[in-house]
Amino acid sequence: MGWKETAEPVLTRMPSVTRPEGHIPFRRKLSWTAGVLVLYFFLTNVFLYGLGGGGSDPFGQFRAILAGNPGTIMQLGIGPIVTASIVLQLLGGANLLGLDTNDPRDQILYQGLQKLLVLVMICLTGIPLVFFGGFLPPNQQLAGSLGIGLFGVQLILFAQIFVGGVLILYMDEVISKWGVGSGIGLFIIAGVSQQLLRGLFDVQAVGGQSGLIPTWIGILTGSADVSVLTAQGIQTLLLGEGQLVAVFTTLLIFAIVVYAESVRVEIPLSHARVKGARGRFPVKLIYASVLPMILVRAIQANIQFLGQILQSQLGSGMPNWLGVYSQGSPVGGLFYYFSPVYRPQDWMWWLGTTTQEPWQILLRIAIDLTFMVIGGAIFAIFWVETADMGPEATAKQIQNSGMQIPGFRQNPGVMEKVLERYIPQVTVIGGALVGLLAVGANMMGTIGNVGGTGLLLTVSITYKLYEEIAEEQLMEMHPVMRQMFG
Repeated sequence: MGWKETAEPVLTRMPSVTRPEGHIPFRRKLSWTAGVLVLYFFLTNVFLYGLGGGGSDPFGQFRAILAGNPGTIMQLGIGPIVTASIVLQLLGGANLLGLDTNDPRDQILYQGLQKLLVLVMICLTGIPLVFFGGFLPPNQQLAGSLGIGLFGVQLILFAQIFVGGVLILYMDEVISKWGVGSGIGLFIIAGVSQQLLRGLFDVQAVGGQSGLIPTWIGILTGSADVSVLTAQGIQTLLLGEGQLVAVFTTLLIFAIVVYAESVRVEIPLSHARVKGARGRFPVKLIYASVLPMILVRAIQANIQFLGQILQSQLGSGMPNWLGVYSQGSPVGGLFYYFSPVYRPQDWMWWLGTTTQEPWQILLRIAIDLTFMVIGGAIFAIFWVETADMGPEATAKQIQNSGMQIPGFRQNPGVMEKVLERYIPQVTVIGGALVGLLAVGANMMGTIGNVGGTGLLLTVSITYKLYEEIAEEQLMEMHPVMRQMFG
């Protein structure tokens, strides 16, 4: 008996959101999407009952892409979902699952396995957060007043985190089946947009400094003590409170991503039976989208989380070669070299903003760049294969739609060979390019400290959401097209 037969009774009984029967009107899709987003914003402001003071956020640098809010019921964000996807993609890439996503039975097993893995990841992430390391310390007064002890309050904290992780799992499923776009993508947009707005307008924004607009109002009115005639003043305008470099980087990333989304190789198509019916299949430069970057950054986030746990448990007994920590951040050892660069002050040693030697900083940048470029390419390949976007699956889709490539026989094998000239190469190049952009944006800094990856994800997901909304509106106006494209 294989693992599928053994696990089937459990996996097929995992709760799931029912798929809609028939067509859903576009307005209803928007209503479902807006409703889930309102619920998400509400939950990110529901603080954990029983939480004491003095805690810390081990995912601080990665918070923009994890789409959560520390100290709230959305503490974990989409982290467990992303980690479960990494495990599934690695298992699927090694062909250890033996699941055929075209088989309805295997589809149900795959979705059930994904939900089960998410629940496991919620526990593996939530238990250390609550019970080890002091990241979410229990309220001692509440423990005394309720008479349940600190362990009892910790159980209450873990239960709330677990419920939040389950809620975001099914909120994502609701949007995927009843709404517009992807729930994970929309939650990332919501989180990054909040940070961007705070970075622009907040009186005391991310990192404890004022937002860009209040800062420049102070500079122009003379209330801020900044002298533009000194080297220190110029440095403040460019890299400090003035954030001119961050503004330039943010606008540049917006422009590059929008341009990259429009760069494509178009393969001509013609209908096999209807003469004159022609079309094009676009192979975009960022063919796998930027979503694989979430997987790469999630691995880095989990590595740093492991370092935080070890440091909290071992303290001064932690070997220096493994990690040296100062104020909760690694400043030496392996965990320092595996931590991503997130702002100019992390690597511009000549400004005196870091105590590390130049060779240590350059090694850290090289590791981060290698990790992101190679990891982006690898996960882009996995993403294309698991999302049925590879040459074989795409050739079958074109064949089933009645289209063919002019000048070639109407055969899936022939079309697959033609697509193999473009899709694998573009997938690798696009994945590596996105990784390079993410590291470059991190090194130069962004408004609100959202990070290069968070900014890339937000721009790309918003662009794709715009395209999907336009497509939905087109289908709504022309029902015949909806029938043609299923």
